[in-house]
Parts: sequence; structure tokens; C-alpha cells
Amino acid sequence: MNTTTDTLAPLFQFLDHTLTTAQTTFDKLPGSAVIQRYVKSSHQNDPGRTLLELILIIFAIRTLLQSRTRADRNGSHFIKFTDKEIDELVDEWTPEPLGAPLSPSEESDLAALPIIAGPNGPKPKLLATGKVATNLASFNFTGLAGNEHIKQRAIETLRKYGLGSCGPPGFYGTLDVHMQLESDIADFLGTEAAILYSQGFSTISSVIPAFCKRGDIIVADRAVNFAIQKGIQISRSTIRWFDHNDLGSLEEVLLSIDKERKKRRSPLTRRFIITEGIFQKDGVMVDLPKLIELKYKYKYRLILDETYSFGSVGRTGRGLTELYNVPASKVDMLLGSCATGLASAGGFCAGSRTVVDHQRINGPSFVFSASMPALLAVSASEGINILRSTPSIFETLQDNIRAARAILDRIDCITVPSHSASPIIHIFVRHATPALLSPPSHATPTKTHHSHPTSILSAKDIGREAEYDAEERLLQEVVEEALTHGILVTRAKRLRGQEMVEPRPSIRLALTSALTKKETEKAVNTLKTVLVKVLGRKR
Repeated sequence: MNTTTDTLAPLFQFLDHTLTTAQTTFDKLPGSAVIQRYVKSSHQNDPGRTLLELILIIFAIRTLLQSRTRADRNGSHFIKFTDKEIDELVDEWTPEPLGAPLSPSEESDLAALPIIAGPNGPKPKLLATGKVATNLASFNFTGLAGNEHIKQRAIETLRKYGLGSCGPPGFYGTLDVHMQLESDIADFLGTEAAILYSQGFSTISSVIPAFCKRGDIIVADRAVNFAIQKGIQISRSTIRWFDHNDLGSLEEVLLSIDKERKKRRSPLTRRFIITEGIFQKDGVMVDLPKLIELKYKYKYRLILDETYSFGSVGRTGRGLTELYNVPASKVDMLLGSCATGLASAGGFCAGSRTVVDHQRINGPSFVFSASMPALLAVSASEGINILRSTPSIFETLQDNIRAARAILDRIDCITVPSHSASPIIHIFVRHATPALLSPPSHATPTKTHHSHPTSILSAKDIGREAEYDAEERLLQEVVEEALTHGILVTRAKRLRGQEMVEPRPSIRLALTSALTKKETEKAVNTLKTVLVKVLGRKR
């Protein structure tokens, strides 16, 4: 007996040491005491339950360790089909369509799309009728489209450089004319540097994720355009929204973020305010001096999209910084479009040298997209030279805007929310209920309760899809009727189901300095007649 005990003694010592070590290690785990109390009380009150739980734990471990991809070699769990049955099943299968079929209204919109024959401009020729129409739809604010001097310089550049660049800027796609245009833009706006993008839409949607990353905070206007929305989504930053063009709401959101950070004792992160100069969706203009005041007060960086204000407002078209006499250096990232402002193509981001150089390495569109053709870069540089030397362009443009607004503001069946200096004028159907009217651009916000900052939807945006569909059909009638009178206008387009907030349907006018004041008044008066006729019939 002693011999047997002596033989097993080392085994017992090993087991005792192992159990002691396991017990000590388990006791060091957080919450181990709670588990011990639960097991002891459970076993004492119901030993059978302990056995059941042990079996379940073993079963769970076995299930997790078992291969789920092991093939069934015997094929006992598969239904066997004959070749004929397989062929029949394949013939009966109908794949899901890649896209939903077009609705009757969408098919009608495509059929009614006007096609220009020849060059576009203030009075293009329509392919369907062969007649000339007055163009109040194209973003030709300064009338540079079709400018003879620019056309000749483009031809010269085409003969010297050829057509395409055949590569992104970082892969031998950068030409001397691209660098010249960047220098011209920076000098024109008064910034240290500028960077050129070959597509206008991808400019802002590339700049935002180049700087804003996961953990950073973005505070954005609820009505920002689709390109900004995509950039915000790509960034994966924490998003807070403020009510459309309501800087009181913006300040409330900035305060709430600061309070939340202090409450949670979170570390400081990079923080950005993103908004537009003139909003694409309604032509409203932001109060830049007040915006910059809030930026400095709460220590945020400002990304300002001037796609529709660059080349359209200010004494020489420099945008909101010139209009409000604010140094461009106070805007961290100032973005604009060469397509709308200079009748060329692409976009740009202007700011400090550090901001620009960072984008050359980290801007997705700049790094991977082919640079713009040389002739478009030269055309944009020539456009800047014309804007510098001919400030009368913007005097004519503002005269036309005032003439158009004087007519539109007197029409009872519509409301115009756009700023009085905006060349983009949106026309909304006026509702009988005063609460649904859009406030004019000069009105001071009277709301005391603002929407929740974590949701892009405001209270008025919920449940209005059916109403928007009816307005859209009504406004399309106006567009088609105006075209029969020789006036080219357009309904503001939207991407159904893709935008974060469905924008309210509107007719969008784009005024130009290429038309005289008399021609503008005649065209807008014709549009007024059509609006009264179509909308009056439906009221």
C-alpha cells in the first residue's frame, strides 16, 4: 500500500500544483468572484443544474471547434437531381434586375430632355425643333462659354499639347499649364496655394476624407449638396447636423459637442464645420463673417464649398470672401468649380501650403484620376484673366438678377428662397398653409427649438415624399410649357433614394451676364405667364 502511495505521490503533487495555479490565475480575472459565488450557490441549491450547464458548455465548445465546411462525403444530406430537372430549374430561374424599371414620370422626363445642336450659350439651338431658345438653365454665369478669345487659346493649346494627359497628376499627368492654373487660382483668391482636380463633383467628396477620419467631428448643414454628403460618408467621422443656414442652430450644436466632451472627459479631436457659400438646393447664401466668428470662438476648421459662388458674386467674382471683405486665409479650405465659375471643367481647393501638399499625397481623386486636358486648364486661366480685367461682367449679372427677382417676387403662386444676390434662383410652389412656406433669404430665423443634431432629418422633412412627387409633376409641366415658348429652364434634379434628405422640388434658374437686362426681363416675364397658367390651373 505504501509502495502504491509513494508511486502516485508525484502525480497528486502535480495535480495539486496545477489546480492551485489555475485557481490563482482565475482569481486574478475581473469578475471571478461573482462567477464563483454563482457556481457555489447554484450547485448548493440545484446540483442537477450544474451538471446540465457543464454539458451545455462542453457542447458549445465542441460545436465551435467542429469544422462547418467539412464536406458530406456520402451525400446523404443533398437532394439529387437529374440533368433534366437541373435544366428545368435553370430555365425557370429569373435573376433579380440590376435596377428598378423606370416609372412613367421618369420615362416622360427622359423623353422631354432637350438636346442642344451646336455650341451651348445664352441662346442655343434646339435639335428637336431647330429653333433658338433663351437659356436660363446653364451655369454660364459670366458668359465665358463661347468666348472667342478663350476658344482661340484652347485651339492653340490643343495643337501644342494634344487632347488628354493620359495619367493622374502623380504619374506624369501634371503639365506646366496645370501648375500655372493652380498659381492663377491661388493668386486670384489670395491664398498660399491651390490644388486642381479634374472633376468638379469629386473635388469636395475627395477633400473631406483626405482630412476627416474616424474619431474626428464634422458639423454640417442639413442641406449640403450630394457631393458633400458622399465625402462625409466616406470619412466615417462623427457627424452632427445643424438646421439649414441657421447659425443659431450651429452655435447650439457646437456648445452641445463641447459639453458632451467635458462630461465624458474625451480627448480633443480634429473638428470641422462644412457648409456651402451659395447652396445648390435653394440658392441661399451663408453669412460668412458670422460663420468665421463661430469657427474661431469654438476652435473649428472651416471647409467652405463655393462651387456656385466662385465666379458669380463679388466685384470680380472671387466669391463670398470678396463679397463680405473677408481674407481668404480665414477659411481653412476654400473649394470652387472651374466648370461653373470659369466655363471650363474640374474643381480646386485653395488654402495654406500644408493643406494643399497634404492633398497631393492623400486626396483620392487627385491621386487616382487622370488630370484634366491641357486645353481646359488654359481656358480656365484665360477665364480668370478676363474676370480680373472686366468687373463689368458682374455688374451686368447683378442687374439681371435684380430684374428677374423684381418679376418673380410679385408672383403669388410661388415662393423664392434664394438670396437676392444669387445667380441661382429656385422657384418653389407656394402652399396654402403658411407653415409650409420657405422663409425668404433675408428673414431672421424665429425658431427657438432646433432639430436633433445627430439626425440629418428635420421635423419638416418627415413624411413629405407624396407631396414632393405631386410638386415635381407640376413643375415639369411648367418646364415643358416654357420650352414651347422658347425659354429653356430646368427642374432641379435629385437622386431618388440616394440623398440623405430628399430635397424639395423646384425650378432652378441660372442667370447669365451674356444676356442683356431687356432679354432677361422678357424671358422671365414669359416664365411668369407660364407659372401663373400652370400653377393657377392646379390650385
